[in-house]
Amino acid sequence: MLLELFQLSQRSLTRQKGIPRRTLVPFNTFATIANDGKTRIVAATILNRAPILTPTLEPFEEAYYDYQARLARAISTPLPTDAYFKPGSLLERRYALEERQREKAAFGQDFTPTIGLSVEETDKSGGKSLADQLEEEASLEEKPMPRRHRADEENDVKSLDRAGERNLYLLVKKPRKINAWQFPQGGIEREEALHQAALRELKEECGPNMDVWIVGRQPVGHYGYAYPNDGKIENFDNAKVYFFKGHILAGQCKPDGKEITDFAWLTKQEIQKYVEPHYWEAVKDMLSDS
Repeated sequence: MLLELFQLSQRSLTRQKGIPRRTLVPFNTFATIANDGKTRIVAATILNRAPILTPTLEPFEEAYYDYQARLARAISTPLPTDAYFKPGSLLERRYALEERQREKAAFGQDFTPTIGLSVEETDKSGGKSLADQLEEEASLEEKPMPRRHRADEENDVKSLDRAGERNLYLLVKKPRKINAWQFPQGGIEREEALHQAALRELKEECGPNMDVWIVGRQPVGHYGYAYPNDGKIENFDNAKVYFFKGHILAGQCKPDGKEITDFAWLTKQEIQKYVEPHYWEAVKDMLSDS
């Protein structure tokens, strides 16, 4: 058996000697133009603000969670109040009222409470009932803020607080009539990697006041287009844009007003209304629907 394995290995080595060696093709990882000499390489950043709120539950989801809450209370063992509270004490009455409120929230206002303690009586000194006291304490508690921000009401597309349940993307406007709105982008300089160029152009166009994180060193997609006759850059006929994903961690976009005249934080559906149709077809699959 060992002899047969040795012979097979010798045959494989003999065959490998006859295979011609592969020719190594030099590749420049810091190229600023394509091999044809007419296509400019451009790096762009799809800067994302992740959702800051959990999604609003659908009616089916709300019904499911309500059912699970009722089921959990129905099969749970009641707390032995006599082991934890002194009979007739204020704490026992307080717990009884809170438990009654929880059961009514789970089973409805017509539900008969399981703990039959007197919680509506006034105290011996003729003061407020326990229910009135708890209601008064509840009114003093800090209520949660509404899920819809003032920026949503005012349609402030420059605010990072809008559309808290959705992903927002930074779109910038350049001083031109055609293809004015796009993601921050720019050409690559010599001895510069693609992801480095994307981050540099983002800071140049949107200011240094944003703390961002570029996700990885590989682009998530690319898009090629031809320059118009009156809009060529350095005698290039075409451009190929490589897109990188990024996340904003802090700060805000503050363009200089010259290279970039305006900006907006938009959802995927809103971006379609700002950009040209051919640009939208190229980038739509790189964006999140939520």
